[in-house]
Amino acid sequence: MRRSASAAIGLVVGGMMTVLAGSASAADMTVFCTQALRTSLLELAPRFEAATGHKVNLIVAPSGQLVKKVQAGEVADLLIANASNIDALIKDRKVTGERIDIARAQVGLSIKAGNPRPDISTPAAVRKALLDAKAISYSAGGLSGTNFEFAMNKLGILDEVKAKAKSASPAARLVVSGEADIAVQQISELIAVEGSELLGPLPAELDQVTQFSMGVLADSKQQELARAMLNYLRTPEAQTVIKAKGLTPG
Repeated sequence: MRRSASAAIGLVVGGMMTVLAGSASAADMTVFCTQALRTSLLELAPRFEAATGHKVNLIVAPSGQLVKKVQAGEVADLLIANASNIDALIKDRKVTGERIDIARAQVGLSIKAGNPRPDISTPAAVRKALLDAKAISYSAGGLSGTNFEFAMNKLGILDEVKAKAKSASPAARLVVSGEADIAVQQISELIAVEGSELLGPLPAELDQVTQFSMGVLADSKQQELARAMLNYLRTPEAQTVIKAKGLTPG
C-alpha cells in the first residue's frame, strides 16, 4: 500500500529526532538546487520546514554555476545538480557519501497558450517548426540549452536557430510576452510559466534525458539535517510532487 503524505512526513520527523535533540533551537540549511528542480523544491522545502522546524535556504542556478560556487568555497549543505557534476565532486571530495538520484528531465518546447500548435512529432517536424519561427527562446549556457544546441547541430540548423535565438530563463516567459514564438527548456520549467502551453518533449532521436542527483557537501556544518532533507526528497510524497512538476522521479 502506498504511504500517505502524513506518514511520509512522519518518517522524516522521526529521523530528525537526533538532530533536534542536539540543538537548542531551529537550524538553517542551504540547498543549492539546479533549475530543473526549482518548482519541486519551492513546494517541498516549506513542507520539510513545517515537519522539522528547521529553515531551508534555497539557492537556484544552473548546475554548472552551482558547481563553481562549491569549488569556490561557498557554504551550502545539500547540492542538487546533474549526475555527472555530483560524480565529479565526489571524486574531488567536495561531496561526501554516495550520489543519490532524484529525477530525470526531458527538454521540451512550448508556445503561447492559444497560438497554433506546430507539429514536433518527428525530427523533420521540429526542424520545420524552428525554421518557421521568427524568434526562439532558450536557456543558453544551461543544461537544457546545451542539449538543445546538440539537437540543432544534429538537424543541421544550429546557425539558423542561434541567429534568431533569445536567451532567457525561464525561456517560456518570452513566448508569453510575444518576444518569441517557441521556447525550449526542460519541461519542468516550461510548464511552470503561466500562459505558456507545452507542445511536448523533443523526439527521442533528438532528446538527451538528463539525470539529476543529490549529494551532501563535505564542508556542510549541518550534515545530519542535509541527509534528512535528502531522504525526504526520496519519499513517495516528494516523488508525487516531482512527477507533477514534469519530471520523472528516480
